[in-house]
Amino acid sequence: MPQAGFSTRSVHLTNQIDPHTHAMEVPIVLNTAFAYKDLESWLRVALHQEPGHIYSRNSNPTCRHFEEVMADLEGTEAATSFSTGMAAISSTLLALLSPGQRVVSIKDSYGATYLHFTQILPRFQIRCDVLDSEDHEGIEAAIAQGCDLVYLESPTNPTLKVLDLRRICAAAARVGAVTVVDNTFATPINQNPAALGADLVIHSATKFICGHNDALGGVVCGSRELVGQVYRYRELTGSALDPFSAYLLIRSIKTLALRVRQQNENALQVARYLERHPAVSRVYYPGLPHHPNHDLATRQMRGFGGVLSFDLKGGMETIEQVLPRLRHAYMAANLGQVATIVGPPAATSHVECTQEERAAAGIPEGLVRYAVGIEDVEDLIADLEQALS
Repeated sequence: MPQAGFSTRSVHLTNQIDPHTHAMEVPIVLNTAFAYKDLESWLRVALHQEPGHIYSRNSNPTCRHFEEVMADLEGTEAATSFSTGMAAISSTLLALLSPGQRVVSIKDSYGATYLHFTQILPRFQIRCDVLDSEDHEGIEAAIAQGCDLVYLESPTNPTLKVLDLRRICAAAARVGAVTVVDNTFATPINQNPAALGADLVIHSATKFICGHNDALGGVVCGSRELVGQVYRYRELTGSALDPFSAYLLIRSIKTLALRVRQQNENALQVARYLERHPAVSRVYYPGLPHHPNHDLATRQMRGFGGVLSFDLKGGMETIEQVLPRLRHAYMAANLGQVATIVGPPAATSHVECTQEERAAAGIPEGLVRYAVGIEDVEDLIADLEQALS
């Protein structure tokens, strides 16, 4: 029997019929510790000789169910969860890297991620080469010199560049490097990096996975061996996902495919509208034919995503006038929600960076990131029209 589709799996994987109560929904297990009647059973679980839980910093039934769902959706053997997306990213990097090792990454990744490569990891004598994401030849050449980890993001935040994941993952495999891909913008509905050669796939589950602006979370998906290394680091450092947030994320996954498909459609129509508007100098969205990575995105992705960016003529001065006029978009530092959220990188994705660091990462100060919700797209376009007028 062929594998069920994403919407079917999103609905049925998130249910779990309790054998005693026959309840359909996954229970919220708020226990801190789990008790055993004898020491022998307790030790077998504590030493991972048989399944079970001893302490919720290590593992928890509700969190475990969320991890299993995410591993299925990403097509990987295993997954481990975190309190936030950045906890997932930083834990992965610190779990897999040691002094003297080398990383190859890209300039226009999420701001806090970018600062890991330019400020944090170099403090531990880890060499980080941060390259232009559009220079695939340069990325391949840097990898070929020898490296231990390749960190990618596609589409990128906030300039929506698309990297050839299959090509770069193959280059990393040739030198034995681990490839990590942040799949937050694409979601498992639009793209599965593991199927393209990635070793680990990361999500800020706070974004599209949650979709309702009410839970923080992160997740890393991949092989049992690599996920086990990351889990061990998370177990020791303590950035565990809490069970109530895990429950909210499980609830949200039920509608993930529906939400993402609507956001894909809305974003494409909004992007088409904006590229014709005289107040807009450029639109960044891989679904547009003139996007430099459109053909690649068409081959690599099942949908182009729910986030777009655009340059307003007049820069920050115009942004300050236009954004407060929007009635169907919230000015906030989030994305992937059922409601449209808008803001410049200086206040959202790259708020931790200085203006000089944003410039070095190729982030224009006049850029607006527009994360489309599931509203009626006619209302979103009318709202943009009145604000831009």
